[in-house]
Amino acid sequence: MIGGFLKNIVKNKVMLLMVLPGALWFLFFSYLPMFGTIIAFKQYRFHRDGFWASIVNSKWVGWDNFKFLFSTNDAYVITRNTLLYNLAFIFIGLVLSVMLAVVLSEIVNKRLAKLYQTGMFLPYFLSWVIVGYFAFSFLSSERGLLNQVFKGLGMDPIQWYADPKYWPFIIIFVYLWKAVGYNSVVYLAAIMGIDRSLYEAAMIDGASKWQQIRRITVPMLAPIITIMTLLAVGKIFYADFGLFYQVPRNSGSLYAVTNVIDTYVYRGLKTTGEIGMSTAAGLYQSIVGFTLVMTSNYIVRKFDKDNALF
Repeated sequence: MIGGFLKNIVKNKVMLLMVLPGALWFLFFSYLPMFGTIIAFKQYRFHRDGFWASIVNSKWVGWDNFKFLFSTNDAYVITRNTLLYNLAFIFIGLVLSVMLAVVLSEIVNKRLAKLYQTGMFLPYFLSWVIVGYFAFSFLSSERGLLNQVFKGLGMDPIQWYADPKYWPFIIIFVYLWKAVGYNSVVYLAAIMGIDRSLYEAAMIDGASKWQQIRRITVPMLAPIITIMTLLAVGKIFYADFGLFYQVPRNSGSLYAVTNVIDTYVYRGLKTTGEIGMSTAAGLYQSIVGFTLVMTSNYIVRKFDKDNALF
């Protein structure tokens, strides 16, 4: 048995070497840190005798770190913001990503399509710090481009960083601008893999371009759309820290619409220094995300087993 195992390793050594970097990444950054989840149940204090000894010697506090997340008036606000923003990102982002992929696939001039695709990729590789400064150049109360336009039209300038009513739309717009181009690549690759004879047969039957997209492209994309949505649902309790911290510039007057679980934990960690509290928040997010993925996958399997993750 051991000989057969070693023989398979030698036989597939090239493929295993290709998988090795990803496997090591998951080992060091996903699996080994799981041992640290015990900090969520302790009042962690770093002792001189090292990290692991500090975990052992720290006081056991049970569920106290979890109570911190739900014992304040902010618990409802940060949970609501995290969920609603992520739902908007998932569904609006899905629609726009699929639409963009379809549009790019229909461009006859492939060099031009590559140029457009590269331009749409660029925002994804910009850090949120840079994006935050871009947003500030438009929204600054004194020298922002939008307020300069408003002044030129005889309108009063808007204090963007003091008025929270605009920020749900600003946050969603900035996220979509940054992410849609990159997310469309998966759907574009799936469209490129569709058998072209299906479209040729549809054209012979007199189908319009819209009918081809509706009857061929979208149904063929259904499996990958389902899988990507299920994966996104698993992170619905995670917020992009850079988006919610850097773009609103940590403005206190905007906390009602920009404060999410991740930023709340970060600010709490800065104030109290309680590492156990932040670990509890991460564990809470992971458990909820796992539950949502399993539940969503179960529902999908009930309707179509082929489109489920497992």
